[in-house]
Amino acid sequence: MAPKFKRRRKLILAGLQLRMSGVFVGLVTLMLGLQFVLLTSELHQVANELPSDGGLLLERAFSLATRLIVVSAAIFLPLTLLVGILSTFRIAGPLYRFQRFLEATRDGAQPDDFRLRDKDELHELAALLNDATRPLREEQTDAIDEGDSRAA
Repeated sequence: MAPKFKRRRKLILAGLQLRMSGVFVGLVTLMLGLQFVLLTSELHQVANELPSDGGLLLERAFSLATRLIVVSAAIFLPLTLLVGILSTFRIAGPLYRFQRFLEATRDGAQPDDFRLRDKDELHELAALLNDATRPLREEQTDAIDEGDSRAA
């Protein structure tokens, strides 16, 4: 079954989504740097304990660790960015819709109750937003109905 609301925009709140994804990418970069340090440290320790060919391992340790980290970064950094952006849709989408709903209410429109998709986050905030704005929206509807009845 097709989703009721299809996403048209790839980045809903681009600044927020990219900043949050940047935090994820920064964390993975930090983790990769730590892995590099730990790997080279362990390889150096093993090389020092070898009875022979320890020097050969020491010569190759840095390039081996560098190659492993570069391959890992090439795979995991873009993947982390993609997962970060996709995971923020569940928050950025509702925030964008909250903004649009409040703007419509402020501008005198009578939007229906605010609804979110089942998988979106912030359902409790949406219910509170509906409760808080319902009197204002009903007041606006009553004012329009009175204006219509006077015009008739």
